[in-house]
Amino acid sequence: MAAQDIAVVGGIDTHADFHQAAVIDGIGRHLATEQFQTTPDGYRRLLDWLRSHGDVLAVGVEGTGAYGAEISRFLTANSVTVVEVDRPDRKARRDNGKSDPIDAYGAATAVLSGRASGTPKSRNGIVEAIRALRVVRKSAVKARTQTINQIRNLLVTAPAGVRDRLRGLPAKELVDTLARSRPTGELADPACAVRIALRRLARRYQALCEEIKEADREIGPLVTQAAPRLVALPGLGPETAGQLLASAGDNPDRLRSEAAFAHLCGAAPVPASSGRTNRHRLNRGGDRAANNALHTIVLVRMKYDSRTQEYVARRTAEGMVKRDIVRCLKRFVAREVYRHLPHMIRNPEPLPQTA
Repeated sequence: MAAQDIAVVGGIDTHADFHQAAVIDGIGRHLATEQFQTTPDGYRRLLDWLRSHGDVLAVGVEGTGAYGAEISRFLTANSVTVVEVDRPDRKARRDNGKSDPIDAYGAATAVLSGRASGTPKSRNGIVEAIRALRVVRKSAVKARTQTINQIRNLLVTAPAGVRDRLRGLPAKELVDTLARSRPTGELADPACAVRIALRRLARRYQALCEEIKEADREIGPLVTQAAPRLVALPGLGPETAGQLLASAGDNPDRLRSEAAFAHLCGAAPVPASSGRTNRHRLNRGGDRAANNALHTIVLVRMKYDSRTQEYVARRTAEGMVKRDIVRCLKRFVAREVYRHLPHMIRNPEPLPQTA
């Protein structure tokens, strides 16, 4: 039988400098394994090597959101079906051992058996641009929080002459005052050293604020361009909408239903019933950043949206605690968000009546 008449499945264990590839036939027999460089030439040689063994049905790739992002894009651009593969669990690693060829074969076997069936994010559109810009903004916000905490910690141990003058000032006024200060004296003097350190931290805080504002000016229009109906929903802004778009990816049609999107966001209820008790609990899995975005939306709606306030009052009267009310609202918001993702706008469906 000629090689081109054989149906084969590939598996790739991804790394920073090289990828380990394996290929199996339609009944799971191991055919070959080889290592390729993570360069354009290496990707081409990998694809030619896979096709030399037969008709490639699909390729399972580990780490499509990290080291496997570029090889996934390359294979998809060359009309090869890419399947996202999770790394083996601990029991499988204990039973089968751990090496790059074993992991590559495991990825191929997972695709052939149907254990792996997820479609990776395409990472080739406007949502990927939003995600990249949000990475920088998020780190700037974190650094700004650390900076103001360092300022307040220094003030706690500062000499009384420094501390008393700045006591009780709100954050913005405190930073402005410190940034305008002109410390004088000897560096060996603790009071002078503290004043210099506080001025530098205050100026760093102001620089980070400007960086965040610049990022917002860049991200906001992109989010509106990518999903104008999503940003228009009550309780959503460029930050929360951008996170939900990044979680869904440039190809949200890979999510088969709104229930799949809710599961991705950790908003799908988990049964927690026993005996005569029939209840559900919060889902602690999924994309926690997306779950945090849903939580923020729910809190905003509970404060400003009349529909949500009526729902909370009704469920509270029925005896439901706030934690479970928030869980239900997250699920409703996930359903509403899914209906306004870009792929759903192209194929609109009637919205269910939600809180």
